[in-house]
Amino acid sequence: MQYTKLGNSELRVSRICLGCMGFGNASTGQHSWTVDEEQTRSIVKRALELGVNFFDTAIAYQNGTSEEYLGRALKDFAKREEMVVATKFLPRSGEEIAAGVTGQAHIEKQLELSLKHLGMDYVDLYIYHMWDYQTPIYDILDGLNRMVKAGKVRHIGIANCYAWQLAKANALAEKEGFTKFVSVQNHYNLLFREEEREMSQFCAEDNIAMTPYSALASGRLSRKPGESSQRLREDSIAKLKYDGMAAEDEKIILRVAELAEKYGVTMTEISLAWLLTRVASPIAGATKLHHVEGAAKAVDLKLSDEDIAYLEELYVPHPLVGVMAQNTRGADKKKQVWMQNAPKEQ
Repeated sequence: MQYTKLGNSELRVSRICLGCMGFGNASTGQHSWTVDEEQTRSIVKRALELGVNFFDTAIAYQNGTSEEYLGRALKDFAKREEMVVATKFLPRSGEEIAAGVTGQAHIEKQLELSLKHLGMDYVDLYIYHMWDYQTPIYDILDGLNRMVKAGKVRHIGIANCYAWQLAKANALAEKEGFTKFVSVQNHYNLLFREEEREMSQFCAEDNIAMTPYSALASGRLSRKPGESSQRLREDSIAKLKYDGMAAEDEKIILRVAELAEKYGVTMTEISLAWLLTRVASPIAGATKLHHVEGAAKAVDLKLSDEDIAYLEELYVPHPLVGVMAQNTRGADKKKQVWMQNAPKEQ
């Protein structure tokens, strides 16, 4: 395994981050394809054996059971001080907004619940899961800064945002003396490269670590077209992200398969080796042992410039999907409200 510093932090993380959305009680959460605690433990143990020290979960994953499973596994198999654990908090709920719960109070409550799930006193990276258009960014940054000062969070990250939002947040944090975001977790892989328009350049300029999710396009970049899996059949969120451009994406997937056969490696290794040339530490989810083993092998695979160009050649622009498409609607709604209340020209 190889390691790198996470942006402007002192955190030393493995080049592969184990994504834990696939862990948790399938009967209590929104996903039917997640694995139980016994399988979770075996995958976490194998990841540790392969040198992975970076783990990403969220309070939203399977109603907190992903955090619970991960926390118990790490307690039994690893030394806490050698692990980098990331989890995420959701925006304020409508009920909280109606009740007048502040962004600061919301963050503290969410963090306390995540720490209880994890069985930990602190998290290394606390991530703002998605932009909250109903809560001032000052309140978010202030709330996070308070948790850092309290010793319950070491560093903060952000996910599912635009480059302008990250730039605005970190500029405000610098102005107010708050903790700044050191990482961004957005949707980025060979089939969805819209992050290259602005986010990649901005992160390189400010040394912000990119730790993208959906590194294998929910399994599409790890198997040939037509080969199925439970997740490909049942993950409605992934279908929403990828089915609309399936014909265009299939051409790229076939090139991944071609290079995998050429080099005698898996498609997972090819896909992640490409992404590792672009980001600090991609998040690779795993529901089977061979998933994490393939991800770890990708770190040692070096693609030539010709290989990289071959994989990238057929890409076409993709529309925003999932959370980011919702964010666009949120931003538009906020703009509409502003326009309605804007002073009229005399």
